[in-house]
Amino acid sequence: MNDKIHRKRHSTLGVVELIAIALGGMVGGGIFTILGISVEMIGVFTPVAIIIGGVLAYLAAYSYIKLGVYYQDEGASYSFVKRTFPHSPLAASLVGWWVIFGYISTVALYAYTFSSYAISSFEFADNEWIRKLVAAGIITLFTLINIWSVKGMGKIEDLMVYTKLIILVIISFVLINHSQTSLPVLFKAEQETPFLAILIVSSLTFVAYEGFQLVINAVNEMDKPETNIPKAIYSALFIAVLIYVVISLGAILAIPFNDIIENKEYALAAGAEKTLGHWGSDLIIIGALLATSSAISATVFGASRQMSVIAKEGYFPPFLAKRSNTIPTAAMVILACLAILLVVIADLEMILEFSSVTFLVVSLIITYANYTIHQKTQSSLWMTCIAMLGLTIATGLIIYYEATHQIEQLYFIFGIYCVLSLAAWFYAKKNNKVITAT
Repeated sequence: MNDKIHRKRHSTLGVVELIAIALGGMVGGGIFTILGISVEMIGVFTPVAIIIGGVLAYLAAYSYIKLGVYYQDEGASYSFVKRTFPHSPLAASLVGWWVIFGYISTVALYAYTFSSYAISSFEFADNEWIRKLVAAGIITLFTLINIWSVKGMGKIEDLMVYTKLIILVIISFVLINHSQTSLPVLFKAEQETPFLAILIVSSLTFVAYEGFQLVINAVNEMDKPETNIPKAIYSALFIAVLIYVVISLGAILAIPFNDIIENKEYALAAGAEKTLGHWGSDLIIIGALLATSSAISATVFGASRQMSVIAKEGYFPPFLAKRSNTIPTAAMVILACLAILLVVIADLEMILEFSSVTFLVVSLIITYANYTIHQKTQSSLWMTCIAMLGLTIATGLIIYYEATHQIEQLYFIFGIYCVLSLAAWFYAKKNNKVITAT
């Protein structure tokens, strides 16, 4: 028996658009956000950490794809847990609240990175409040675009994503061609880097791959989900890993580490100007702006639909379920407002770490859900178990890093989780009473 929901489909998004949505959610928050932090922690081993993170993302994606094809529900993570564990409303509510605020934090992350690159060539590049103001503006812009039209968003997303891919390929070749050193020299000069540190960076940068789930949120706007979901997700992940590795390799070969670390919010642009000149810096800024813009748009698109589904089923305030045609306008507006609030109160590294922890935990729960019904989803048991082990270790590594290096940020993250969990408990209890009464 298949438990998929049979909804009327609006086939406005093809495989090209779906790959664009996934790449939009990944590449924008990826190399432009994580490069400076990664180089600061592990130097020349940054590409290695990116590859390990990519393997972890493939393991996580396996269960998302299996459950996405099986249920075909745009509620994605939340709906997978709710329908796999129908007698545990608290589990569904917790995942719903956690994953939505994970998406909110990634929108904030992408917007923060957008603004850092947008003002990087101005005298006020390090002015925190101008950076936050620009971030708020770009979130507002792409929220309005998503409210305007699904098809319009899809076409704009195509244009931004595939243009940025061309620019990123050019950037990669230019950086490698202007290499100031070689890998053997860098490895020789590198101080001993513990493998544990590489694994910690792989875990911290998991957020760079989280956008693949957004494909499932578009299930009602696609044709042939059985083939298009796996095709879009696996293709997008492969392209993302390739882009991250090549650009990180080019960056560490062409740009001095000190330049990358000193300006880690806009590491590529700052370093490229000294190495490639003004035109090189401008090219990287354009690529960064396109990358982060498409990430914001794709995440607002997917997350708002998931938020609307959760609200419709009683685990979020009911007004968030309202739609204009198929567009969840209220959810988009609230999501944008909360992302702007997070930009105002937090910094880049804190947002990055909260996002990574959230998506590791949610991915672990999704993998466990797939494990419990692996026969129905026709999933490999050993692949699912390896994924659970990898995601558990990665989550533990981030917590260990926070506890030993930045305990205040761990308190902040823990405090957010307490608030979210309390809200989830309230709505789970409230919803359970309604179901019992009826």
